Amino acid sequence: MTRPRKTLICPDTTPYYHCVSRCVRRAFLCGRDNRTGQCFEHRRQWIEDKLLELPRIYALDVCAYAVMSNHYHVVLHLDSAQAGGWDLHEVVERWHQLCKGSALSQRFVRGETLDSAEPVFVKEVVAITGYAASNVTSSEA
Repeated sequence: MTRPRKTLICPDTTPYYHCVSRCVRRAFLCGRDNRTGQCFEHRRQWIEDKLLELPRIYALDVCAYAVMSNHYHVVLHLDSAQAGGWDLHEVVERWHQLCKGSALSQRFVRGETLDSAEPVFVKEVVAITGYAASNVTSSEA
């Protein structure tokens, strides 16, 4: 049975995690599929570039990684102290480096005037998406 990440990860216990992701149904992530003759090797560099980009956005270090034909391994170190120093604005800006966010989060980052409930909603969305914004005070939200 699957469990939510927040029940699997406890940076207080250990900040190091070995993560694996694999393809299913004989799909290829990288390399050559001998059955079909298709080559997926072009994906290897894209995956490596993306893995090495993550420490600039998240509070983590990529300690080691291996990209195989149908899966990859990555060993991550979570830096809770670094993430704990981020305010809500910085968390949302970092989030926007990977995805465009919502119209509300974009307005928040631009510093536009928000009604009284909207900053609270931004903080709730940040908490749901997994960013640590526990140090953000209610005056910032």
